[in-house]
Amino acid sequence: MNKLNELIKLTEIWADDVGITLKGNPEKQAEKVIEEANELFTAIKSGDKSQIIDELGDVMVTIIIEALLVDVKLEECLFLAYQKIKNRVGKGEMRNGTFVKAEDL
Repeated sequence: MNKLNELIKLTEIWADDVGITLKGNPEKQAEKVIEEANELFTAIKSGDKSQIIDELGDVMVTIIIEALLVDVKLEECLFLAYQKIKNRVGKGEMRNGTFVKAEDL
């Protein structure tokens, strides 16, 4: 098992141990994902690398827990997302620092 998968599993076990998996609310957890993403945005704006690392980790934890609450596998989510993006090379462009799909141009 690679380190990322190991850490995901440990996070899932922790969520079970503290009762999030049993009593958690997917909508409230989604709000937590957004809250942590906003904290990441603030850290990025500040340029504080250690804070960015901390906040990226927090975002990942909230996403791992969200996947548990809605009973989906992260690997499947990432696989499906990659299937959508893998052939977009040359099918979009960078605008104002972000990639825009060709169909959205």
